[in-house]
Amino acid sequence: MSAHGNAAPVIIKRKKTAAPEAHHGGAWKVAYADFVTAMMAFFLLMWLLNATTEKQRKGLADYFSPSVPINRISGGGDGDFGGENVFSEDTLPKDGTGATALRPTESDRARGETGVSRDEEALEKVRQALESALNGQGGESMAMRNLRRHVITRLTDEGLVIEIFDLRGRPLFEPGEAAPTETLRALSGMIGGVTKLVSNPAAVEAHARARPVVLKVNAVWDLSTARAHRFRRLLEDGGLEPARVHRVTGHADRDPVVDDRMAIRNNRLEVVLLRSDGRGK
Repeated sequence: MSAHGNAAPVIIKRKKTAAPEAHHGGAWKVAYADFVTAMMAFFLLMWLLNATTEKQRKGLADYFSPSVPINRISGGGDGDFGGENVFSEDTLPKDGTGATALRPTESDRARGETGVSRDEEALEKVRQALESALNGQGGESMAMRNLRRHVITRLTDEGLVIEIFDLRGRPLFEPGEAAPTETLRALSGMIGGVTKLVSNPAAVEAHARARPVVLKVNAVWDLSTARAHRFRRLLEDGGLEPARVHRVTGHADRDPVVDDRMAIRNNRLEVVLLRSDGRGK
């Protein structure tokens, strides 16, 4: 036997090492930042809803989903957004045509293909005119700001509804009476003036809040009816033609606008410029 036969065998041991785990990265930070941003936006929305009036919230809603073009007149250009104004009642600076309800052309008044009925366009013009009156000269004064807080307008299937309502400490009538305050007289003058822009028939309605006790004879019926007729006379003094008034209604406390039937918000008046196309009848 050779000398190599007594040699110890050579053992080779190979050790496998696992690869280091991959780094997780910062994706969770991005997700967390998105969550914090969403929560901040949510609380900001809640604050805005609590800090704004109903009319201001409606203005914000109209800004993000406008029912009418933001710019009421044409820029006169020949590129994008350079077309004519869809409001055919306004004077167009691009081609010099147009008319108003108060100053019609020989063909009664200008007409245009707007995608909406002529009646809706006329009622929208009244709404814009009322807002302009409330926001016009002196509109930044405290008195004008207080008047604006009383008014809400909306276009419905019946027609254009102009609603004015009591505010805490600023009623439209003397408590328990049909005697108008100076606030109601000022608002009635403005509303009566803008109704002259159209010839639509009108409806005048009055609502009252419920009494805290049950009475054998509910005087709120007589009160709401008397207030409706007083409001009608104020509108007529402001420019509404008496022949256009189709109905005067006192609803008493039967149609509250808020859940609390005794809330002062239920003391309100409405003048509805009815659609002349028959949809609101």
